Amino acid sequence: MGANDASLLDAYSLTVSDVVERAAPAVVAVSVASGAQGVGSGSGFLYTPDGYLLTNSHVVRAGGRTSPKNLSYRVSMADGREASARFVGDDPDTDLAVLHVDPISTGALPALTLGRSAQLKRGEIAIAIGNPLGFEHTVTAGIVSALGRSMRASTGRLIPDVVQTDAALNPGNSGGPLLNSRAEVIGVNTAIIRGAQALCLAVAVDIASWVLPQLMRQGHVQRAYLGVGGSTIQLPRRVVSALSLDGPGAVRVDAVEPDSPAARAGLREGDMVIGLDGQPVASVDRLHQLLDGSSIGRELMLKLLRGTMPPQVMYLPVHPTARLPGA
Repeated sequence: MGANDASLLDAYSLTVSDVVERAAPAVVAVSVASGAQGVGSGSGFLYTPDGYLLTNSHVVRAGGRTSPKNLSYRVSMADGREASARFVGDDPDTDLAVLHVDPISTGALPALTLGRSAQLKRGEIAIAIGNPLGFEHTVTAGIVSALGRSMRASTGRLIPDVVQTDAALNPGNSGGPLLNSRAEVIGVNTAIIRGAQALCLAVAVDIASWVLPQLMRQGHVQRAYLGVGGSTIQLPRRVVSALSLDGPGAVRVDAVEPDSPAARAGLREGDMVIGLDGQPVASVDRLHQLLDGSSIGRELMLKLLRGTMPPQVMYLPVHPTARLPGA
């Protein structure tokens, strides 16, 4: 190895060790118990000095076995301090959750700075800190391999803007921070693609920054509700051409809940939704994305196809309501 190679390695090592030294005090191990029995564990990190910490929804729900309200939480810090924590809220649709540690019982608390994932570039250094397999504060490093990925949450909804990295993750790393070279959080480690070599995923911090205020304020994320069950379909090419549609994708309505916004608007089973509020709808995932909190209470125009070939293009005004947590 030449002198230049050695200096480059030293620079990389110094960067990683500096990030770890600055960030590790704010990374915690999260233990989950039901009564006296431990039912799960994971990682998390403090993002405010008064004790709010971010982790994964699947960590606080112990893999979905029970409600967070029936569980108790304890955190262990890098300096050996331990404290109980209370459940604040979670969003299974983005696999994010917030707990709160009592600062009185632990003294002053360190906190990490949330960065901006929109400014990430492929090839940047990515450093993961967590507590895999019960080993405290394990560090792995790699690069940002890809941006703009997506993955399925436990609810079936698509999590957009996922960061792919080759920093190795293991069970127990879930909920820990993914950091850049400035020790800023760029993602929340959440998944390993089993069977793939060094392919790990983190929910982008920009998604977390949107979710966090809502979890702290109301314990859940407000999303709009129509009351339909649907599936993504591909329309026949001749229909797309004859009606000059944006594309072949559509959502076929398989069920309409009674007394729902969709039912009151006159939506029927068999209708094919192709647009909402002037935006094309090519899939169930796209419909979910359009039904955010800003849609609640507003009149939106559903564009749909109804009837046998050739179907009729119709427009129905609909007024989405707030979706209840867990619905």
